[in-house]
Amino acid sequence: MVAFAVALTVGWVAVALLGVHPGTVAEVAVSGLAILGASFLLAWGAETAEKDVPRAFAIAVLAVLAVAPEYAVDALFAWNAGAGGATAAKCGELSAAAIEAGQTELARACHDANLAIANMTGANRILIGLGWSGIALFTVWRATQTRDPAVMHRDGFLNDAVELDTDIATEISFLLLATAWAFLVPLGGGIGGLDTLFLVGLYVAYIGLVLKSDIEQSDHTVGVPKYFQQWSLPWRPLVVLGLFGYSGLMIFTAVEPFAHGLEQIGLDVGIPSFFMIQWIAPLASESPELIVVAVLVNKARSTAGFNALISSKLNQWTLLIGTIAVIYSIALGSYGTLPFDARQSAEIWITAGQSFFALALLCNFTISLREALALFVLFISQVLIEFALIREYVVLPIDSYELLLAYTGVYIAAGTVLFALRWQALTYLLGLAGDAVRTAVGRDPVHMNNAD
Repeated sequence: MVAFAVALTVGWVAVALLGVHPGTVAEVAVSGLAILGASFLLAWGAETAEKDVPRAFAIAVLAVLAVAPEYAVDALFAWNAGAGGATAAKCGELSAAAIEAGQTELARACHDANLAIANMTGANRILIGLGWSGIALFTVWRATQTRDPAVMHRDGFLNDAVELDTDIATEISFLLLATAWAFLVPLGGGIGGLDTLFLVGLYVAYIGLVLKSDIEQSDHTVGVPKYFQQWSLPWRPLVVLGLFGYSGLMIFTAVEPFAHGLEQIGLDVGIPSFFMIQWIAPLASESPELIVVAVLVNKARSTAGFNALISSKLNQWTLLIGTIAVIYSIALGSYGTLPFDARQSAEIWITAGQSFFALALLCNFTISLREALALFVLFISQVLIEFALIREYVVLPIDSYELLLAYTGVYIAAGTVLFALRWQALTYLLGLAGDAVRTAVGRDPVHMNNAD
């Protein structure tokens, strides 16, 4: 199995080493196969690592490696924006048409700043709209063969549900904090130092917390990971490092040409470049993560799969936003705030709204088929309507900006109602997260209760 996964990457290794360009379609095929093979290696590495490190930490490392290409794409746009001298004041002096057309070097830099936000928000919405909903649907479907114990069969139309492990209470709680902060980001006129301090600090605190978690031995490990877990020290950790290193290198180098190839194919058939950068490029960069999770679900490890998706969302919603502001300032040559226009403010708000609604669905540690479908329908309908507006296939009384605000309102309203109905579940979730924090800092609530 390992040899087969590595074989899938050989074509891309040859293309990269020889420096040849086989053509757009061929390059997309070769790099896509490399991503597929690397995703299997990454999943096996994470499962093997659970023998020696806390599962949450292994999944966090997996999530960072799987979405590393997304960081690279956003970093490139942020760097170009800073190097071109884009600031809120300077970009504010240009018209939206001039920025969109990239008429001057400054206009192109301002456009790149907007693209950094568009790519980041697109990736985050894909992760929930396609990732969370799709994996929930796939989990229930696969349970007919795998007998996944996490799937609950309930009476009612599309009422079967995936039951999540309560251990993800910490991740959900951190995501709630990050989502609350995201609503405030556009009010500051850009992404600045305060956003970086809070969001990166939040992720560092999360990693520090999961590092103190207990190592749990899983009895569900099968196949390649089970084989590697039987290896003795120091060979087992070396295998994990090798799997992480090789798969990470393949994903990091293959995703960019894969995404650019898909963009070019889209442009060739008349799809606007901004739409491609916001949706097609992030879809390509998120593909390793979605493949890894599908592999876990296929092995009846839906809990680990959802943990990986939630961990990916957390690191993108904190670390990604915080670090692009740092990269922008380095390129600018001084401290600055990464600017973006009103349209991108709305993109951030709808992304935060979607996160708010998705977390309301998960706060009771279950997600049903109809809830997953609601996530998917809200996501895909907004994308399709926006595309129809851009291509002028339909005429609506609202423009694209107002459409984003309308969907933001729907997400917030639905999330608020759900949180109100599930207040006790939310209280329980926050209590579990609080217990985890107290345990990590040495104030174990079990010991405290025994003392009382």
